[in-house]
Amino acid sequence: MSKKNKAKLNKEDELEKNNSDIVNSESENLEQNSTVANDTDADNEKQNELEENLRDEIEQLRDEKLRLLADMENLRKRSDRDRMDSIRYGNINFARDILSLGDNLSRALDAIPKDAEKTETITNLINGLRMVQREFTSILEKHGIKKIEALNQRFDHNFHQAMMEIESEEVEEGIVIQEIQSGYNMHDRLLRPSMVGVAKKPNKDEKKK
Repeated sequence: MSKKNKAKLNKEDELEKNNSDIVNSESENLEQNSTVANDTDADNEKQNELEENLRDEIEQLRDEKLRLLADMENLRKRSDRDRMDSIRYGNINFARDILSLGDNLSRALDAIPKDAEKTETITNLINGLRMVQREFTSILEKHGIKKIEALNQRFDHNFHQAMMEIESEEVEEGIVIQEIQSGYNMHDRLLRPSMVGVAKKPNKDEKKK
């Protein structure tokens, strides 16, 4: 083989080797790029997962905050209501007890015969008792205690306590026609029910007898 051909072969081998090195280098670069891409995808996935977890935690904290605010508002309203109830109804037991004084005063006035002869002294005494009764009623109303209207009203178990049934042809059945003891409300609560007699239709069989 001539030197010229030998040199040509060596040159071709060198070119082939260079091409092989280039191919290998590009292959390595592709592998590196692929690895980098995979690492980037993994990092992005972790980042997305972290962001999603943070959003969930933020939403959970937001819900807890709203519930806490709602609980605090309900507690405030309940405290205000309890405070108002304490002011309005704190003396309800005392109010029930003091009603008996008004009952006795009314009984004393009702016991005085209307057609009895009265001296000036007795008349002044009666007028004084009536004045005390009016003042007593005024004081009760000042503290939110009002008498329940019962006479000629339809019986209502929320405010009336039926003590008897009274036969009547003139009055509709279920109407209160007698008040035995006055009832009272304290603001919007029942302090004491009215004790009443309620009208009922006469028994036809007994009427025939």
